[in-house]
This record gives sequence, structure tokens and C-alpha cells, in this order.
Amino acid sequence: MNRTPGRPLRADAERSVRAILAAAERVLAEHPGATMEQIAEAAGVTRTTVHRRFASRQALVDALATEAAAKLAEAIEDGHPETAPPLVALHRATANVLRVKAAWGFALGPAAAGSEPAARIHEEIARRCVELLGRIQEQGVIAADADLEWVRRVYYALIGEVLHGEPAHGCGPAAAGTATAGTTAAGTAAALDPDALAARIVDTVLHGVGPRPTG
Repeated sequence: MNRTPGRPLRADAERSVRAILAAAERVLAEHPGATMEQIAEAAGVTRTTVHRRFASRQALVDALATEAAAKLAEAIEDGHPETAPPLVALHRATANVLRVKAAWGFALGPAAAGSEPAARIHEEIARRCVELLGRIQEQGVIAADADLEWVRRVYYALIGEVLHGEPAHGCGPAAAGTATAGTTAAGTAAALDPDALAARIVDTVLHGVGPRPTG
């Protein structure tokens, strides 16, 4: 993004950037090959305005990926993974992730995975996820000898399967599945209940699909 280092954008410029990024998500989710001109039209701004904010189409995609990754990090933070009861935190974070993924399907998919700032955010999210799983393990809900990195990958794969009916690609919620051609993540998940789905995902991760012990 073409910003002067250390100088925040004016309020009107910031609104313009937000409008462009929101339009880019909508347009690219439906047409991944869309041009800057098409994105500008959807955002209600001129092509010159888009180029003034973003030096190239790739710069725009990278900014979009970073914005979406930040939204994902905020959604997870809302679950208070370090301080809330760990099972409560996992459920809330999972429901929040499903909501963000549904709204930012392109930006959190493989087509937008080249942004280094976004990659760093996703690495931090993965680290925090393993830490939260470790808190759950300490409570005896996850086996003491379980590989928490493997548990994290299974958890991410379930998120991808729920949203798009495909296994996760890559190693994070950002890459957990992609929409098929002509189908946006928002359209795929529009009729789903994030809280109910989060409960199923968490239950499957922690208890599997075998019969529950009786007595």
C-alpha cells in the first residue's frame, strides 16, 4: 500500500482504502482474475484512486490478505484464549473464525497467500492455537501424549471442510479450504450457524466420532 512511513492516512483516505479492500474481496471472490478497473468500479472510486493507494494489483491483493489476517487475529483475540476457560475460548474463537472466513473467503485463501505480513500473522495465530490446545491438554481433555501440532492441523482441516467441503490447504485457517469456481465463501456459509458448527468442530477434535463412554 502506498503510505508514507509513520504517517497515518487521513480519515477520508482511510475510508477509501476500506471501500477498495471490501470491493476487492467481493469482486475477486467471484472473479479471481478481475482487473483493478473492475475493483475500482465496484468500490465506487476511480481507477486513479485505486492506483494511488496501491502500486499494483499484487500490492492490492497483499493488502487484502493482510487486512483479512488481521480480522482473523482480532476474532481469535475476542475469544480471550489466554485468560478465558480454555474450552470456552476454543468454542468462541472457532465460531469467530467461521464468521471471518465466510466474509473473507478470497483474502484468506491460497490465491492471496503471498503476503509476508499476512503470513506472519497466521504464524502467530497458529502459535496461539497450540498454546490454547496445551491449556486444554493440561485439563486432561486432550491426551497427555497427543501431538498438539497434529491436533491443530486436524482442527484447521475441519474448519476448511465445514466452510467449503474440501480439506484445508496450507497450514492455517487462512488456507482452510477454497471456494469452488463461482461460489464465494460467504455464499457457501450463508445458511450455517457458526456457533452450532463450532460446537461440532470442537467436539470432533476433542472426542472424535467413536461411541461415548457410558456410566
